[in-house]
Amino acid sequence: MKSLFNYIVEPVGDRYSNTKKVGDVDLITNTEVSNHQFINRKAKVIATPACQLEESEVKIGDEVIVHHNVFRRWYDVRGNEKNSRSFVDESTYLVQPDQLFLHKTDGEWKCPNGYCFVQPIKDTRRLSINTERPLVGKVIYSDGTVDKGDLVGFRPDSEFEFIIEGKRLYRVWSHFITIKYEYQGDEEEYNPSWAQSG
Repeated sequence: MKSLFNYIVEPVGDRYSNTKKVGDVDLITNTEVSNHQFINRKAKVIATPACQLEESEVKIGDEVIVHHNVFRRWYDVRGNEKNSRSFVDESTYLVQPDQLFLHKTDGEWKCPNGYCFVQPIKDTRRLSINTERPLVGKVIYSDGTVDKGDLVGFRPDSEFEFIIEGKRLYRVWSHFITIKYEYQGDEEEYNPSWAQSG
């Protein structure tokens, strides 16, 4: 099977990632179908588009991080539960190219053009009550507009939270990164314990 303009993917695991293993028991952490924080975002590419307008590095077999609406279920105005428009069947979904945020090729995560993934840093200012510095982070994955490891600032409301390999990261549009900071030596990555246990 091949789609004209979309990638065809299958979820890695279930549609929702709302369980945690505690000892020998699976603990359900959320029962809502509409909460985007508990929707699985990992998928495996099983077919690339037949017509690609530009060259893509994403290949069949690559693991990808997709938009949360790909696997999501929702309720219509009459209360009927529906699948997303990406749904083909329980193991097959259509994904538009702009819904792929990260892909893993040869064991390395890569960003498509236009996105970077930034890890927040701890707020070490003496009088601050924040746990992380607002709008500042370390670049973990880059599309090439900034270097990996750069300490950057970004515009408010431009970040979107992801958990990738046990790290809480923000996906930030590259053109919303506004400044590159110099390291002062006291920067420390901020990764809450709940992100590491997922």
